Amino acid sequence: MTEPATPDSPLVDDPRPADLRRAESLLLVNTGHGKGKSSAAFGVLMRGVARGWRVAVVQFIKSGDWNVGEQKVAQQLGVDWWSIGAGFSWDSEDLTEDQAIAGEAWQQAATVLHSGEYQLVILDEITYPINWNWISLDTVVEALRTRAPKTNVIVTGRDAPAALVDIADTVTEMRNVKHAYDSGIRAKKGIDY
Repeated sequence: MTEPATPDSPLVDDPRPADLRRAESLLLVNTGHGKGKSSAAFGVLMRGVARGWRVAVVQFIKSGDWNVGEQKVAQQLGVDWWSIGAGFSWDSEDLTEDQAIAGEAWQQAATVLHSGEYQLVILDEITYPINWNWISLDTVVEALRTRAPKTNVIVTGRDAPAALVDIADTVTEMRNVKHAYDSGIRAKKGIDY
């Protein structure tokens, strides 16, 4: 019997199942209201690039105007990156246009998922347009199920729908304990974008 670890005692027995197997690809979901969903996905992006994988990112909220640090470095490393979002919904002058842009982002994502060209695809902040009914959840789930066999996928965003959680291999929920915004501190270059 394996003794559980406590904060002051390490595990002494291997907790992994004895019958582990390899998977052709994995679907990961990073969700929750805490910081770090996209940052964790971009950490895996670095792992993939280091392994010689072709990697693609499709962003559903951030636009190409944002000039985010991850994009600059990733593109220097050969990552294909599409920032097709319209920005924060509260800054929008026309949510109908934002919905159409999300549809364009989904078309790009679906193409990338089925192309067979990529070993890792990150669908950054896709849960928002799904939850707003701008993109069909059923269509996304079907595309993830029928993606190219060796394409690993990371989906990020708050409030991941149950259907995404159900088909995922790994789901991580980031929990907010404390955030700089709570004390009035703006997003910081190099930390938040």
